[in-house]
Amino acid sequence: MQCSVSSLSLSPAVKSRLTAAGFSLLSELQGLPPSQICAEAGVSQQEALQVLQAVRGSPVRIAPPLTALQLLQEEQQQRSIISFCSQLDAALGGGLPVGKTTEICGAPGVGKTQLCLQLAVDVQVPVCFGGLGGQAVFVDTEGSFLLQRVQDFAGAAVKHCSLLVEDDEQRVAMTTFNVETILSNIFLVRCHDYVELLAELHLLPDFLSEHPRVRLLVIDSMAFPFRLHFDELSQRTRLLNGLAQQFIAMASSHHIAVVITNQMTTRLRGSQSQLVPALGESWGHAPTIRLLLQWAGTQRLAVIFKSPGHPGSTVEYQINSDGFRDAVQSEQPPSKRPRTHTIQSAAGQRDSNQSAPGPRHCS
Repeated sequence: MQCSVSSLSLSPAVKSRLTAAGFSLLSELQGLPPSQICAEAGVSQQEALQVLQAVRGSPVRIAPPLTALQLLQEEQQQRSIISFCSQLDAALGGGLPVGKTTEICGAPGVGKTQLCLQLAVDVQVPVCFGGLGGQAVFVDTEGSFLLQRVQDFAGAAVKHCSLLVEDDEQRVAMTTFNVETILSNIFLVRCHDYVELLAELHLLPDFLSEHPRVRLLVIDSMAFPFRLHFDELSQRTRLLNGLAQQFIAMASSHHIAVVITNQMTTRLRGSQSQLVPALGESWGHAPTIRLLLQWAGTQRLAVIFKSPGHPGSTVEYQINSDGFRDAVQSEQPPSKRPRTHTIQSAAGQRDSNQSAPGPRHCS
C-alpha cells in the first residue's frame, strides 16, 4: 500500500494545500512537473520542488500478501451493525458490515439521516445483547444532526434492551447503557465546506487510533460540500477518488463501518430524465454497498442496488417515534442474536431524531 501525502516530510501548510487540491497518495504526485503542482495546489516553485524531492525520497510500503483463506477468516470475524429493520438487516446478511463502506442515497426527507442516527445508537448496544459495544463518529456537513431524535432513539434502545435481560452479565451491562452514555459515545464533527471536510478526514486516522472502540464513521452528506466551488470537475473527481480510497483504508485498517449519505440529481438522456445518485458514475464504484431509499406512494422502500455479496432486493421500512423499523411490527419478540464482540461529544448538543432497540431486532 502506498504512502499518503500526509506522511511526507513537508510543512503542514504545504501538505494542507496538496490535500485540498485533491492529492492524497504519493503516486498522484509522481511524474508531475513542478509547474502543474504550483498551479493546482497554489504553492511556490520552490515548494513544488520540495514536494517532488520528498516524494522521490519516500519509500513505498508494500503490505504483505494474504491468502484467500485469511481474507475469508478476517471477514467472518467482522460484525455488522443492525438497523432495527429486520428485513433490511436480513437482506444485508445481518446489517451494515464493519470493515466496508456503505452509501445511502435518496431524496430529501426519505430517511437517510434518520438511518444514520439510528446506526450511531445501535453500534453501542452492549456485546452481551449481541451488539458491538462501540462508539461512533458523525461528520455533519449539512447541519442535519438532530440531537432530540438521537435522544429518542437512545431511549428506545435502552428500553428495548432492558426488556431482554436474562442474566447477571446483561444486568451489569444495563447499568452503563443509558441515554447519557449513548450521547457521550457519539463524537460530532461539523464541517461547513469541502476544505473543512478534507482537514477533518486528514486528522481522523489519528483520532481512530486513540479511540479504538469506534466502530462507525458517518459522513452526512458527501454530496453537499462538493456540489459548489469547483471550476474544474477534474479536481473534484480527483478529490472524491482520494477520499474514497481513504474511506476504504480506514474501514479496513481500523475495523469500522463507513456510512456515507448521498443526494440525488437529475440526469437527462435525450428527452427523458431520471433521478440518480449525485457525484457522478466514477464515485458510484467507490462504496462496497449502495442503498437507495425512496418513496412509493406513502410507502418507504430501501433498495439494495449494489452489493457484491447479496442479491438486489427491496424492503419496506418505516420511521416512527422509536426509530428506523420494519414497516409492519410483529407482536412476538425475535430470538437473541449470537454474541460478538467514535472532535466533540454529542452530549453537548440538543437536536435529535428517534430511538432504537437492542440487538435483537424489533420486528
